[in-house]
Amino acid sequence: KGGVAYIMETEYGMVLPRRLQIEFSKTIQTITEDTGTEISPNEMWKAFEAAYFPADAPVQFLSHEAATDKSGAKVTVQLLVDGRHRAVTGEGNGPIAAFVHGLNKDLGVELDVHDYAEHAVSSGTDARAAAYVEAQAPDGTARWGVGTDESILAASLKAVISAVNRLRAAGSVRRLEAPEIPQS
Repeated sequence: KGGVAYIMETEYGMVLPRRLQIEFSKTIQTITEDTGTEISPNEMWKAFEAAYFPADAPVQFLSHEAATDKSGAKVTVQLLVDGRHRAVTGEGNGPIAAFVHGLNKDLGVELDVHDYAEHAVSSGTDARAAAYVEAQAPDGTARWGVGTDESILAASLKAVISAVNRLRAAGSVRRLEAPEIPQS
């Protein structure tokens, strides 16, 4: 398990939280057992991308708007859900709580965020941030989501979406439903 975390950090700058290390190590262990071979850092990264950043994910981040003040946060997140445009708006004590509230209110997604971590992946003018969210569905299933972006807030929202996609794939989150946004 330490080998996976070490490679992800030294090769790709991803400092995985401990429980995410354990979750992802199981994926790598399955691959190595199935192939009977060691896995290269490049193959490990491809497995990480497939698990946490799939190109064909059913729920995809498009954009967001957020406002925070002393009373909390309000976010509006534009999503692509099963190929259809959806908007999620929520309020909470912070942007992640607001987004989770909006997912429940607008799409019927129930989940609780149990852990959150973030860090810079790179520095300078083109710095990127990574965010990690552990979310739990009402049935007790927990999955990690990962997001990266130039904006730590966008990375955090993408991490929640990654967790939703992974919980959905596990059958723990029902299909997302909401009225379609009229196109202007």
